[in-house]
Amino acid sequence: MNLAVAQFQPKDGDKTYNLSVIDELTGRAKAQKANLISFHEMSITAYTHTKDLDLYALKALAEEVPAGSSTKKLMQISSKHGIPILAGLVEIEGDKIYNTYICVDQNRLVAKYRKLHPFINTHMSPGAGYVLFDLLGWKCGILICYDNNVIENVRATALLGAEIIFAPHVTGCTPSAMPGRGYVEDSKWQNRKEDPVSLRMEFDGPKGRGWLMKWLPARAYDNGVYYAFTNPIGYDGEHLKCGNSMIIDPYGEILSEIRSFDDDITIAKIVKDKIQLSGGYRYRKARRTALYKDIIGQENLGTTKPQWLNSDCSSL
Repeated sequence: MNLAVAQFQPKDGDKTYNLSVIDELTGRAKAQKANLISFHEMSITAYTHTKDLDLYALKALAEEVPAGSSTKKLMQISSKHGIPILAGLVEIEGDKIYNTYICVDQNRLVAKYRKLHPFINTHMSPGAGYVLFDLLGWKCGILICYDNNVIENVRATALLGAEIIFAPHVTGCTPSAMPGRGYVEDSKWQNRKEDPVSLRMEFDGPKGRGWLMKWLPARAYDNGVYYAFTNPIGYDGEHLKCGNSMIIDPYGEILSEIRSFDDDITIAKIVKDKIQLSGGYRYRKARRTALYKDIIGQENLGTTKPQWLNSDCSSL
């Protein structure tokens, strides 16, 4: 299967514009013989700006799935180009609001997943479980951004049978306790055409790709799955993001990665043979669950709050 991942710079709350970019990039992927395409977290609505929305404004942004206009438009785009599309938005169901990621295949809603560890807005509710679905002969799972940082989520999704994990993100270039992490200066982004090297050094360092490489290939390797990582490029809200959307195989090797500063796609051919040959697949088979099933299942009272939420973002 030819798998495509995308990156683009969204506009806050501008669903019409964001869906138009999704349309354009999906057409580009189809022209390059991709069989499906995946976009980043809340790619239809944009993400970071929702941290400042009150309940009224958040509800105004949210839609039902699949009855809402954005899901219907995504289905139209999928039908137009003839390939499945995965993208994210804000969902409302009853009095609950979710950070949701959906897969559509022409006029059919194939899958819907709600982020398990939302934190961007206190009015958002966490999802209640994992998802496994069939797409073009592959078993697929979804984990949104922070969900991937909790390694049990990845293992659980793999144990359910996932061969591909779609990992839509809005991440990187924010403060952390880790050395070298932090924001990237706006001037480097504004000068990206005149001085691309300075921006690339920032994006490739510990603020961006360097941090991703500490954990992202390990998720694929340890579990023997393909990873489809997506991330915006440029500004999402007031946060500058590094893109680096990529496809990783079950050996933890990067098959293809977007290295531009533009709205873009990349495509890689994935094959099932690698899965059962991978170390992660064999390690899963070697587990002695009696040793740790009660340990891993212990009650945990921790909370989800990234370091950057404790930082002053007003100066960006």
